[in-house]
This record gives sequence, C-alpha cells and structure tokens, in this order.
Amino acid sequence: MKNFIKSRKFEIIGGIIGTIGGFLYWNYVGCTSGTCPIKANWYTMVPYGLVMGVLVGGLFKPKKHK
Repeated sequence: MKNFIKSRKFEIIGGIIGTIGGFLYWNYVGCTSGTCPIKANWYTMVPYGLVMGVLVGGLFKPKKHK
C-alpha cells in the first residue's frame, strides 16, 4: 500500500484538490437554472472534479530515468 501511495502521490493530491474544487465550483458558480447536466447537482460535479484533478495531477508526475 505504501508503494502505491508513493508512486501515485501526484494523482492522489490532484484528486483531493479536484474534489474540493468541484464542490466549490458547484457551490459558488454552478448552474442556477438547473438545466446543466454536470453543474446542476453536487453529486455530478464532485466526481467530475475528482477525475479532472487526477488527470491534471498525473501531468506533474516526474519521468523515471533508466
């Protein structure tokens, strides 16, 4: 488990930040009319933020040298 966390720390940190960011985006910006499929509900915006955070966090992973 330690090896998994150590090798994926950028994705985990990005996922946490993305989850918080997704909730804050829904709370403060969101969709007031309710017609937006992703931004209308917190339970669709938070996982979207999580996925985006993991993907962006993976971009910052250092390359392994051989």
